Amino acid sequence: MVTKYSPRPRDGSGPVIVDAPRIGQDPRLAGTPNEDLLEDTPSGRLPIIGGDGLRPMDQYARPWSGARGTRIAIVVSGLGLSQTGTQRAIQELPGEVTLAFAASGNSLQRWMQASRREGHEVLIQVPMEPFGYLAADSDPLTLLTSASVADNLGNLHEAMAKITGYTGIMNHMGGRFLSDPNAVEPLLRDVADRGLLFLDDGASAQSVSGTIAKALELPHGFADLTLDGQLEKNSILRKLDELERIALRKGTAVGIASAFDESVDAIAQWAQEAQGRGIEIVGISALVEDPANF
Repeated sequence: MVTKYSPRPRDGSGPVIVDAPRIGQDPRLAGTPNEDLLEDTPSGRLPIIGGDGLRPMDQYARPWSGARGTRIAIVVSGLGLSQTGTQRAIQELPGEVTLAFAASGNSLQRWMQASRREGHEVLIQVPMEPFGYLAADSDPLTLLTSASVADNLGNLHEAMAKITGYTGIMNHMGGRFLSDPNAVEPLLRDVADRGLLFLDDGASAQSVSGTIAKALELPHGFADLTLDGQLEKNSILRKLDELERIALRKGTAVGIASAFDESVDAIAQWAQEAQGRGIEIVGISALVEDPANF
C-alpha cells in the first residue's frame, strides 16, 4: 500500500510543510509518559486510548523503516528482577530489541525510563497460572483460572500500574490460564480496550489467546522460538540463526529470551551481524497482527 501526502496550499513563500502520521514517541520525551493516555484508578495509573483515538501501542512503538524486507523482533524478558542484569541488558542490547519487565521486579519505572531513552520498546510481563501450579511458590499477582474475573482484573491492573510507557502485555508462564477461554477472554478484552497489544510466548500449544484476540480485534502475536532454553552462548547463537531462517521463509519471526548474561551477549553479537545481512530488527509492535491495519 502506498500512502500519498500532499503539501498544504501556500502563497509561494516559506517552506513546504507536509503533515504525516508518526508512529512512536519523540525521542526527546521517550522516558516521559503521554498524560493523555493514562487514567487514575484504585490500582494506580493505567493506560487508556486517547480522546483522539491514539493507542498507547502506537505512542510507545519503536519506529521502523516500513520496508518490505525480512523483519525479526527479539523480546528479552525478566527485566527488573536483577538490578545488574537489567542495567546490562538496557545498555548492551541494541535499541531495536524489545524489553519485557516482570511485574514483580524492582525500580521498574526508573528502568523503563532508561530503556525508553535507549530506544527500546517495552512490555510488561504478567504472571499467569501454569500447569502444575503451586500456590506456595507463586507470585501474588498470578492470574488464576479459579479466581473471579474481578480478582484477575484487579491483579492485572496492579501489574500494569507498575510502569508506564509500554506497548503491551506479555505472559509469564500461564500454560493453564491461557488454555481456558473463560479466564482469558476478560483479560484480553481489557487489554484491547486499553489500546495495547498482547504477546503470547508460544510455550503452550493449548493457548487460545490467538483465537480470542482475533474475535476482540486485539493486536496479538506469538513467539516463534525460545532462544535460550540451553543457557550457553553458542547454543543461543544457533537458535538465533534458526530464527533468521524462519524469518527468511515467512518474512517475519519473533524470538524470546531471558535477561541472562549469555543471552544478552549472544543477542548483541548476532544483531549486529544480522543487520549486515539485511535483516531489520524491529520492535514487537511492528510484527503483531493488528486489525487496525487491515
